[in-house]
This record gives sequence, structure tokens and C-alpha cells, in this order.
Amino acid sequence: MLRGIKSIISPELLHVLASMGHGDELVLGDGNFPAATLGRRVVRADGHGVPPLLEAILQLFPLDTFVPQPAALMEVLPGSGDPPAIWEIYGNILCEAHPPHAGAGFEMVERFAFYERASRAFAVVATGETALYANIILKKGVITD
Repeated sequence: MLRGIKSIISPELLHVLASMGHGDELVLGDGNFPAATLGRRVVRADGHGVPPLLEAILQLFPLDTFVPQPAALMEVLPGSGDPPAIWEIYGNILCEAHPPHAGAGFEMVERFAFYERASRAFAVVATGETALYANIILKKGVITD
């Protein structure tokens, strides 16, 4: 345990976050995401949903301010219904943790393009999130303070 680091951040995840450089991407995959197939590095976060992980990660992880949308979501397939409610939760978390993100929205990525991008990500965090289309990619920025 360390001060100031939430217990949901495992030592392995902390190492991954610290090892990433600016422009590197981190995928938080829901429970259905093919993390083991796509991820070069896979960090297990079984039993944890994406929102609490996202909140904890964003206390440590600067988002890239040099791109219009430093967070990306997988597009809902046509005919699959409305956008997932969890996306609004993500938006609120990002706006609170990273005020420059307010109003930026998310980059929407087609399903197979999302998989391709995830395969190039620095790491994939495999969560126990049960919401559908709950995958999110975060692009790391720089720490200036």
C-alpha cells in the first residue's frame, strides 16, 4: 500500500502507468473484451468495474491535451440500441478529473478499428465490467507540474 494511491490500483497497474510515455494508449476493456488476444501487456482487474478504475487512474494519469479527444469509445453496432448509459458516467469522470476534456466528447471508433488500435496499445486492463460497449482507450499526456 502507498499513500495517495487507491487500493484498486494494483502494483502491476501502477508499474504500467508509470512506464507509459506521452502518446501511449491504455485500454480499459469490459468483461467481454478479448484482452488476452489483443493485448501486448494485459493487467487483470477482475471483479472491478471500469468507472472506479477510471476514476483512480485519472488521479495519476494525465490525458493528452495535444489531441482533440484523448479518450475513445467503441461505436455501438447499428441496430444495437441506444448509446450505453455508462458512457455518460465516463464523460462525467473525465470532465471532473481533467477539466480541459469538458465538452471535448469522445472519439468514436468502429469496432474492428478499435480492436486494431487496442492491439497497438501500451497495455490492456481486463476488468470485470458487465456493461456492454464499456471499453475505453485513454491517450497519456505529459505532467507539467
